[in-house]
Amino acid sequence: MPGTASFWRDPFLPHVESRRACHSRACYKPHSHPTFSIGAVDAGASVFTGSHGRQSALSAGSLVLVPAGCVHACNPLPDTLWSYQMLHLDAVWLQGKVPQLCMDNASVLHAPVLYAQFCSMNALLFSSAGTHAKNAALLAFLHACANASETTPLPSGMAVIPAQLRPVLQRLQGQPPASLEHLSQLAGMSRYQLIRAFRAATGMTPHAYQLNLSVNRARHRLHAGVALADIACELGFADQSHLQRVFKAHAGTTPGRYRG
Repeated sequence: MPGTASFWRDPFLPHVESRRACHSRACYKPHSHPTFSIGAVDAGASVFTGSHGRQSALSAGSLVLVPAGCVHACNPLPDTLWSYQMLHLDAVWLQGKVPQLCMDNASVLHAPVLYAQFCSMNALLFSSAGTHAKNAALLAFLHACANASETTPLPSGMAVIPAQLRPVLQRLQGQPPASLEHLSQLAGMSRYQLIRAFRAATGMTPHAYQLNLSVNRARHRLHAGVALADIACELGFADQSHLQRVFKAHAGTTPGRYRG
């Protein structure tokens, strides 16, 4: 059976986006989101990998809470299928509504009642129910997560960024993409010293970090209805095919399917 993926968004609930994937073989490169993310494993076994390669096994019924900016990847075991759901929440909105969930480290929950509540809530999001009912169910689930006692922190926290690397991060946030030579000059390091120090602080090389930023920017541009070729040019990709390959490696789906 081929894998399927579907996305839910609502302009009246801009603080939340949801995804359902069934019988998937999709694998992700290490990446991060500007959103707070909650994943639920429905079937199959998978491995959560944190920012420094440390891993935790997940199984059907596991919930994973990933803070904004946390580098991670969650992939099925080799040559297996898995099914999962993924919720993305605006970090500023979450801070105002359920600040207890705004953590530094990812965590895993093995709580059948919470998993069932997540499934019910997400099914409601994908349904024709009203906006108020959907938002109420979302908030009820988030408060239940915040009050859960079955939470296990995962070794995926974000390190403090050294002062030498702050100009590099600021430059990477800008456009157009920066060369490694330019970034090493900003940090006052050799290229190899910069790569090692940057990976130790962020979980990514400067190049991977820049690609991840570009994918997250592409998500917003896709939401806005911008043509894929224009997005590729705007974000510094070689061409549309290059953007498609990078996007799928980070998002587990093509830009077209993500746009919906």
